[in-house]
Amino acid sequence: MKRAIIRRVALAAATLIVLAAVGVLTVLRVSPYVAAALVITLGLVPFLAAFEYERPGAREVVLIAVLAALAVASRAVFAFVPHFKPMAGVVIIAGIALGARSGFLVGALAALASGFIFGQGPWTPFQMLAFGAAGALFGFLAQRGVVPRSRLRPAQRVTLAVGGFAFVLVVLGPILDTSTLLLLMSSLNSASMAAVYLAGVPVNAIHGAATALTLLLAANPLLNQLARMRRKYGIE
Repeated sequence: MKRAIIRRVALAAATLIVLAAVGVLTVLRVSPYVAAALVITLGLVPFLAAFEYERPGAREVVLIAVLAALAVASRAVFAFVPHFKPMAGVVIIAGIALGARSGFLVGALAALASGFIFGQGPWTPFQMLAFGAAGALFGFLAQRGVVPRSRLRPAQRVTLAVGGFAFVLVVLGPILDTSTLLLLMSSLNSASMAAVYLAGVPVNAIHGAATALTLLLAANPLLNQLARMRRKYGIE
């Protein structure tokens, strides 16, 4: 009951903050890019505050930090391969193992931390939202029993890989493309939107392929190990 109340308060606070920010930014006629980045940033604050208020155990915090570091490392290792980023795959695995809340946090922290290697900027909130959404969605599906949390059979690994590829192509990639759209285009219209989103399809396809390959090869080993750690330390 207490957690449910916290979630409702956090959601209400996030809604009010976003609505207030949109109103102020509309009145002041701020750049759409700055407005979007600020709204996303403000929307993340209540979620992170709720996580802190719930006071997760030290073992869970350490596990989240380790998985976020692993996600960053997976991106850094393949930096020489254009657009090939296994990071989303690691974040999805973290979400499946730890749940939607922790999955979102792993994704958001990994995006923020990787920015210190590849560059920070107003696009960082978009990256935090995109990768956080990956962990949150697959964590939610795992909590509902749609995705097994360990010991995936071959067919289940293939299904998970296809789902990861589709998520990157349809959701994560377009969120990042929206950042590009707002940053580079002086005016927003159907032509500029089509140009940016269509140009992003090959990039997102490569990103999705990296995610799918990561899930195919690493999902079972990581999920099985994380399942043992959850049982050993009582992390659920």
